[in-house]
Amino acid sequence: MKEAFRRIHGAYPEGVWAAPGRVNLIGEHTDYNDGFALPIAIPQRTLVAARRRQDGRLRLHSAQGDGPVIDLHVARLTPGAVTTWGAYPAGVVWALREAGHRIGGADLHIDSTVPAGAGLSSSAALECAVAFAYNDLYGLDLSAPALALISQRAENGFAGVPCGAMDQLASACCTAGAALHLDIRAGAHEQVPFAPEARGMSLLVVDTRVKHDLGDGAYAALRAGCERAARLLGLAALRDLAPADLNRAAEALPAHLVPLARHVVTENARVTEAVSHLRAGRLAALGRILTEGHASLRDDFRISCAESDLVVDTALAHGALGARMTGGGFGGSVIVLAEEGGVEVLGEAVTTAFRSAGYQAPHLFPVSPSAGARRIG
Repeated sequence: MKEAFRRIHGAYPEGVWAAPGRVNLIGEHTDYNDGFALPIAIPQRTLVAARRRQDGRLRLHSAQGDGPVIDLHVARLTPGAVTTWGAYPAGVVWALREAGHRIGGADLHIDSTVPAGAGLSSSAALECAVAFAYNDLYGLDLSAPALALISQRAENGFAGVPCGAMDQLASACCTAGAALHLDIRAGAHEQVPFAPEARGMSLLVVDTRVKHDLGDGAYAALRAGCERAARLLGLAALRDLAPADLNRAAEALPAHLVPLARHVVTENARVTEAVSHLRAGRLAALGRILTEGHASLRDDFRISCAESDLVVDTALAHGALGARMTGGGFGGSVIVLAEEGGVEVLGEAVTTAFRSAGYQAPHLFPVSPSAGARRIG
């Protein structure tokens, strides 16, 4: 990273920072409903080499693109001014200034192993890596949760994606060997031990290669539907709807909003149950919860796709403990919890099923709970 930075920007960086992608075990589309989530950070990460500038310019380069350096002026950053991948790092700088922090320009070189569009939060990893770099470069002394919320502000207000805070909090706050139990409303998080390898299990990611774009309006429509349902029920958020009140709420809501409310309520309950099992060391019990979560996303939220459903069905038919799509939906990845000894057979079955269906071959890889964002050099 340092040598690449020197070739591109003409001098060595002041440091290198890293932030991971994430897999959400359970708790999908609950964050913007003030609910609960249970993500882990994954080994795949985004690296940012950075050096301060004194002229107020922000110069961005990515190893994943073959384009030129993006040259911007920090003082002129406004939402909509950057429409390429550069909106994510530029948005972080904009969000820091909007929050009143005295910062200047920087040269950045970015490299990443987090697959883009795979539902593994490549954008949050990029945002958090830049936020942590700026935090150190300019001596801001912000906490990891605060940097996560700055990163979320960047994605919401600058890149135009109305996501909740779960992805950024996972990238910033996760620790190795644990899942992160998030209570979004309370702004609280707790590390819950999660080490599947120690129990003879494996958590497998299956990237369907179906790319999703959360900025295309579908995600925003789901969020708007949930918020409208809460208003009609007189609630601050759907988090406040108790499972026992679902039937009564269904009578008060338009038919198309009922499934959205049902998913949020049952998904929050699944997070609570999953945390209870992990604390008690009952990792295998997580499998059923994953599968139930997928059915809810498929049938109530309607954000799965044929490829994701095929992965889940094939994995379960070949011995998986559980499986579900992870991420915002409309493509991306599926996570599979399986006994370690059955992963190879299961992977071959999924690949064969994709070939038979005429789909592009999926990308399969195991993940383990990893460390969150930090300076690495």
